[in-house]
Amino acid sequence: MLDKSFNPAQAEARIYDMWENSDAFKPRPERPEDTKDDNFSIVIPPPNVTGSLHMGHAVNNTIQDILARYNRMLGKAVLWQPGMDHAGIATQMVVERKLAAEGGRGRKDMSREEFIEKVWEWKQISGGHITKQLRRLGASCDWSREKFTLGDPDDTQMADAITKAFVDLYNEGLIYRDKRLVNWDPHFQTAISDLEVENIEVDGHFWHFKYPLAGGETYTYVEKDEDGNITLEETRDYISIATTRPETMLGDGAVAVHPDDERYAPIVGKMVRLPLANRLIPIITDEYPDPDFGSGAVKITGAHDFNDYEVAKRNNIPMYPLMGTKGEMIASEIMPEKYVGMDRFEARKAVVADIDAEGLLIKVEDKKIMQPYGDRSKVVIEPMLTDQWFVRADELAKDAIKAVDGGITKFVPANWKKTYDIWMKDIQPWCISRQLWWGHRIPAWYGPDGEIFVAATEIEAKKLAKNHYNQDRLLSQDRDVLDTWFSSGLWPFSTLGWPNETDELRRFYPTSVLVTAFDIIFFWVARMMMMGLHFMKEEPFKDVYIHALVLDEQGKKMSKSEGNVIDPIDLIDGIGIDELVQKRTNGLRQPEKAPKVEKATRKQYPNGFEAYGADALRFTLAAMAGQGRNIRLSVDRVAGYRNFGTKLWNAARFMQMNECAPIADFDHKACELGINQWVISRLIKTGKIVGAHIEAYR
Repeated sequence: MLDKSFNPAQAEARIYDMWENSDAFKPRPERPEDTKDDNFSIVIPPPNVTGSLHMGHAVNNTIQDILARYNRMLGKAVLWQPGMDHAGIATQMVVERKLAAEGGRGRKDMSREEFIEKVWEWKQISGGHITKQLRRLGASCDWSREKFTLGDPDDTQMADAITKAFVDLYNEGLIYRDKRLVNWDPHFQTAISDLEVENIEVDGHFWHFKYPLAGGETYTYVEKDEDGNITLEETRDYISIATTRPETMLGDGAVAVHPDDERYAPIVGKMVRLPLANRLIPIITDEYPDPDFGSGAVKITGAHDFNDYEVAKRNNIPMYPLMGTKGEMIASEIMPEKYVGMDRFEARKAVVADIDAEGLLIKVEDKKIMQPYGDRSKVVIEPMLTDQWFVRADELAKDAIKAVDGGITKFVPANWKKTYDIWMKDIQPWCISRQLWWGHRIPAWYGPDGEIFVAATEIEAKKLAKNHYNQDRLLSQDRDVLDTWFSSGLWPFSTLGWPNETDELRRFYPTSVLVTAFDIIFFWVARMMMMGLHFMKEEPFKDVYIHALVLDEQGKKMSKSEGNVIDPIDLIDGIGIDELVQKRTNGLRQPEKAPKVEKATRKQYPNGFEAYGADALRFTLAAMAGQGRNIRLSVDRVAGYRNFGTKLWNAARFMQMNECAPIADFDHKACELGINQWVISRLIKTGKIVGAHIEAYR
C-alpha cells in the first residue's frame, strides 16, 4: 500500500534505485532482426567535473530523459551516454585553490607530474558531484558506461582517441603551429576560447591624442555637413586618434583612415611621429575605419587588437608585442625603457600623463565600453600575439555545412540553422592549445633546432627524429595541453570506443539527436559536426534540438553576479531562507550588491523553498519548454505541479484501497462496458498525440 502522504524524496529514491538495479537504463540486447531504426542513442553534453547542477542542466537533461524513456517504451535499444568534461582551466583553478587553502605546496612549487597526481586525487574524491545531482533529477543514463573526456589512468581509450585525432589531422595538414592573435588570460597565463570570455559594459574613457605629422608637415583639414557645407576648415600638423587603451599606442604600426574620407586625403601615405616611442608610422587607407565614429582615424596595433590584426595583415603592417604573459610591459627595441616591467594598467596611466606633458592630449571623454573579462579569472582579457596550435577549421567546415544544407542534420527550431550557417561560413582558424598543466598534453616533440615531430608516443617521435637527423637527438615535448573543446568534439564517437571498431560504435553511431542550448552551437555543435564527418564519414547526429533558456520570473537571465540563480536541487529537496540568501550573496562580482540581493530574496521567498521533488520540477520545465520560447521559471508553477503529483498519488492509493490492481493478461479490446471503452479510447488517442509531439520535439 502506498503511504498516506506523498513524500517525493522517499518515493523518487526508491523508484530510481529499483530502475537502476534492474538495468532498466541499459540498452536491451541486440536482436538479429534489428535495424538502425531499432536503436536510439543520445550523448549527454558532458558537464564540467567541477560543476554543480543549474537550471540549464535541469531543462536539458529533462528533455533528454523524456526522449530516452519514450523510445524505451517503443521497444528500441536506447543508449543515453553519460560522462563528464575534464574542464581544463576550471579544474586547475579548483585544485590550486584547494592547495592554497591547505597551506602546503602550491602548483608552482611542484613538478608537473606531482600537480597532475593531485588533480586525479581530487577527481576521485570530489569530482562528479554533478552526476549525483543528475541522478537526483531522475536522469535515466546508462551510468555503467560513464566516460571522462580525458580518459582514465587505468583505461586509455578516450586519451588514445584524442591523440589519434590530433596526429591524423596534423599529418593531413589540418593542424599547424602559427603565431596569431588570441584571447589571453593574464591571471591563468593561457589562451582561452571566445566562450570563456564575458563582455561586460563598464565605465571607461576615450582618450583623444594628436599624432604629429613627420617633418612638421601641415595640411588643410576640412569638415562638412550632410549638405556639403564647410563647417570647419583649419591648418593642422597632426592627425587625431581616439583610443580606450592608451598603453597599446606604444605598439602602433600605422594609422588607418577610410579611403573615401576626404578629410585625410591630403595626408594618406605620409608619416606621423608616434608620441613617446618616437617612431615613424604611415597613414594608410582601409575599409575598417568608420568616418562617422570618433575622428575617423584609427591607430593600428596589430599585436593587441583583433580588428587591428586583420587590418595589419591586409596591409603588411608590422606587429609589435608589448606585453608578457602576466600583462606586464616587456623590453623590446620599440619599448621606451621607462615603461618596461609596468603592469598594463599602470602603463596606461603613465602613457596618458606623458602624452599630456608633451601637449598631445586633446581631450578625455567618459564613455560606456564593452570590456572582455575571463569568465573564471574575472580579469580583463588581453588580445595577444602568441605561438599556438590551430586547426584549419575552414577545411573541416565544408562537409559540415553541406550536411546541414542538404538536410542530413536538421536544427529544431529550424531558425537556428541560419545561426550555424553564418558562423560556419565565416569560420576562423581554431586555436586548440592552452598553456595549462591539466589536460591532454599535445603529442608534439621538438628537436634542438625547433623541428617539430608529431606522433602518438615519444618512442614514435624519436623514430621520426632519427630519420630526420640521421642520429638520436634529445627531444622535449610541447608543454601545452589541448582545448577541452577538441576532446568534446570527438564525444559522439570516442565514447562509443573509437578508434576501435566496437559493437557500440556500429549500433549507436550516428546518434539520434543532440539536445543542447543555443550558446554552444559555435563551440560544441560545430566542432562535433566537423570531427564526426571527418573521422567517421557520417554526421554525428540526425537532429539538433535547441532548447529554451531558463530565466527568472521577471524574464531576466539567471546569473550569480545578479544573485537571482535558483539551484534545481534547492527546489527538489528544499532550502531555508537563510541558506538561500547565503548562496545568492556569495561570489557576487559586485559585493556591494549583497544587501539588495538579500532584500529581494527575502521578499520574494520569505520561507525559502519547500521540497517539491524532482517530478514537480521536471513537469514544470517540460510544460514550459515550448519551441522558440524561453522559460520564465515560477516557483508557484513548481508548487502547482507538485500538488498535481499529490493528486495522482492519492488517486493511485484510492484504487489500491479498493483492490484495483494490474492484470497481466489484460486485453482492452475485450472491455464491453461503454464507459470503459471510452476511457481506453481516450487513453490511446492521448498516447498518440503525446507521441507525435515528442517525436516533433514539441
